[in-house]
Amino acid sequence: MNAEQALLRLGSSTSEAVQGVLQMFSPEGVSPGDVRVVPPDESPFGEAIFPAIAADVAYVDGVTGGNVMVIGIEGARRLAAAMMGVDPNEVESGGELSELEFSAVGEAMNQMMSAAAMATSKVLDEEVEIAPPVVRQLGAASEGGDSWEHPGHATAVTFSFCGAPCLLVQLVPNAFIVRMTRALDEITESHDDAPLGDALRDISVRVWAELGRTRMPSGRIVALPSGAVVELDREVEAPIDLYADGMRFATGRLLVTDDGGLAVRVETVLGATTPTSPVPPVPTPTEVAV
Repeated sequence: MNAEQALLRLGSSTSEAVQGVLQMFSPEGVSPGDVRVVPPDESPFGEAIFPAIAADVAYVDGVTGGNVMVIGIEGARRLAAAMMGVDPNEVESGGELSELEFSAVGEAMNQMMSAAAMATSKVLDEEVEIAPPVVRQLGAASEGGDSWEHPGHATAVTFSFCGAPCLLVQLVPNAFIVRMTRALDEITESHDDAPLGDALRDISVRVWAELGRTRMPSGRIVALPSGAVVELDREVEAPIDLYADGMRFATGRLLVTDDGGLAVRVETVLGATTPTSPVPPVPTPTEVAV
């Protein structure tokens, strides 16, 4: 495998991982693009749309290099809408990104950068550690700084999310190419060219259940005495929401097991295109009224 083939293989893996995260927010909203190797004398960010929200992450252990994800403001607002359960296609053009939307997009980009690093680890069969992603709003590619400098090799793929263009760039230093090519040759021989999409299955995410929400002044929050009752925006009989790393992915019912522990019976998986398989019931559960 030559250097260009290795770069395309790596770029395809990280692109598939990032688009896989976006498909969790909008299963039908991602239109894939082709990965290309960017020549050293060309900026990999030439196809980016600005102003934009950008996330960049550097590898700090195992390998060097990094990933940069750029999505225009309109695309970022559509992504935030999808994360909040709103139809992203109903987002009006020309609006500004609110603080809440920026926070939501930042969480999504953190997930995408983690998925890209995990996919790189799978390709190399070697652990890849990343620094905390840096999420910023930029007016032009020139504001990216040193972390966006072309190190000698780079891949770029332009795809769309709910009709809005996105750009994923992987920056790969020269010293990394030889090791990557050798690793890919060994993996191809030993794993019979297994699908790179399997990399997503090993990504660990935080999962939690949310009973409900409410809003109140911060002054009232700090003054709440022990034993105070806070009303939530949910009826007792209503299903609760399940989240994976900030993304609502299912609804269910809170249960109590025989040993006094809490569990959730999944009733609906959001965005599923086919009926989900029946979930084995928790032994003799008791419904919890909250």
